[in-house]
Amino acid sequence: MTSQFPFKLGRRAALTALVGLAFSAQAQDIIRIVVPFGAGAVQDTVARTFSNELGQELGASVIVENKAGAGGTLGTSQVAQAKPDGKTLVLAAASHNLVAHLYSKLPYHPKEDFVGVSYLGRTGYVVGVSSASGITSVRDLIERAKKAPNTLNYASAGNGSASHLAAAALAAQAGVELQHIPMKSTGDATTELLAGRVELVTGATIGMLAYEKEPRIKLLAYSGKQRSRFLPHLPTVAEAGVPGYAFDSWLGLLAPKGTPDAVVQRINQAVQKVLAKPEVQQRLERVGVEAGTLPSAQFQKLLDADFVSAGQIVKAAGTKLD
Repeated sequence: MTSQFPFKLGRRAALTALVGLAFSAQAQDIIRIVVPFGAGAVQDTVARTFSNELGQELGASVIVENKAGAGGTLGTSQVAQAKPDGKTLVLAAASHNLVAHLYSKLPYHPKEDFVGVSYLGRTGYVVGVSSASGITSVRDLIERAKKAPNTLNYASAGNGSASHLAAAALAAQAGVELQHIPMKSTGDATTELLAGRVELVTGATIGMLAYEKEPRIKLLAYSGKQRSRFLPHLPTVAEAGVPGYAFDSWLGLLAPKGTPDAVVQRINQAVQKVLAKPEVQQRLERVGVEAGTLPSAQFQKLLDADFVSAGQIVKAAGTKLD
């Protein structure tokens, strides 16, 4: 009997521990990060890069959910309508503010219905041309477009996408006319470029990095204000012949308006700790994101300024999607 007693005690302790773990799992908060685009999009890749570490910092289970549709407005709308308790966030990018100027009617207002929680970093776009086109530089592209308006084609991920607006704004600022070929995705647009059926694609850095040594594509310039740390040899579009041009994208977590400031600060501080980890920074760099952090108040100021800038970009591109 003596030899059996420790076994029974250990078994009873194990059962008690299991019950405790089950209760703890049930009581643990669940935080949803909604990605308003499909799997493989920049926002999706970024969200999955740090979600596990964020959950550990917050003592919660962080789940990434893809809610694609309607140019990103479907998933974003669901977050706008969610309870403002910090448990439902959206991983947004520059397209978040652009849609307010592309559509006259939205089920939410990108500026009024959200609060900035955590800045995550920035990514840009790369101007790539088909090698078959014979175009060798941005200046060459502009000269050819001026000589023959609307004869050069550019493909994008669809009407109103960042890849569309980046190229449309470039054409507008350079004073040239290019023919837009909307596709279903950036991947489809790049396929057209590889095949030589279009002359130009302005794609996110994460995607265009893969074609740096592809003989069928020539990378001409980077869209940001400063050169990309991932392609430092590429000039910016402004350096390459279109002064004043800049088009890049912030990435960040937003919450429904009305989320308590204490909750916002708690998530912001947890994100800052996560992004300070070298392994997380390396993961973000591998997907073309220049990681960074900001206090929530500064991130909100960035969002407000970007909302104004987004309106100027859409106006310059002459694009509406009603």
